[in-house]
Amino acid sequence: MATKNPEQVQLKSWKKTSDGELYINPLPVRIWHWLHAMGFVVLILTGIQIRYTNLFNVLTFETAVKTHNWVAFAVIANYFIWLGFYLFSDRITVYHPELNPRKFFDKAFEQARYYSYGIFKGERSPHKVQPYDKFNPMQSITYQIVMLLVVPVQFITGIMMWDIKRFESWIAMFGGIQVIDTVHVLVFIFFLSFTMIHAYMGALGQKPSTHFKEMFTGFEEEYEE
Repeated sequence: MATKNPEQVQLKSWKKTSDGELYINPLPVRIWHWLHAMGFVVLILTGIQIRYTNLFNVLTFETAVKTHNWVAFAVIANYFIWLGFYLFSDRITVYHPELNPRKFFDKAFEQARYYSYGIFKGERSPHKVQPYDKFNPMQSITYQIVMLLVVPVQFITGIMMWDIKRFESWIAMFGGIQVIDTVHVLVFIFFLSFTMIHAYMGALGQKPSTHFKEMFTGFEEEYEE
């Protein structure tokens, strides 16, 4: 009899499929997720302190800047750990795009209908979460844009402002420090909104705690009729 992965041992309080189909998030993904979440929260709070010094006085300006910079580099390092994990593991399938436009839009429309109407009628999500296909079409395209485009833009603009003199030529090429700062702040506002929406969407499982538990244990609760 084959030996099961220790992380696939079923939890008695939850009903699981016998073959571990509902083991959605492996340990590296869960660790990355919570480190990234904590890092983003600190960056948001210190960013607000830096931007609105006259309104908030939780930290000194110097302390806020130093904390922001150190945490930013930690988040960047964590990002590359995430990127390496998905590039060199079979879990990359969760980010594979749907290449059939008609199929993608049909599924995306169905999911949008669920979020805007069906969920309030007690309907079940049209997307069945699987270990290698956990994102619905709307989630998939959103995470691809955020992780592969928006996050790198924030990193690059942040690094430029971290050492303006060293990156002076790059800053000039992109239109000057005001442009870089404006882009950085706009993306900051986007991430502030995204974080709140992400938390809200996390509460839309079978029970409000379903997806949050999933990111601690790795297991998705089975849907109960």
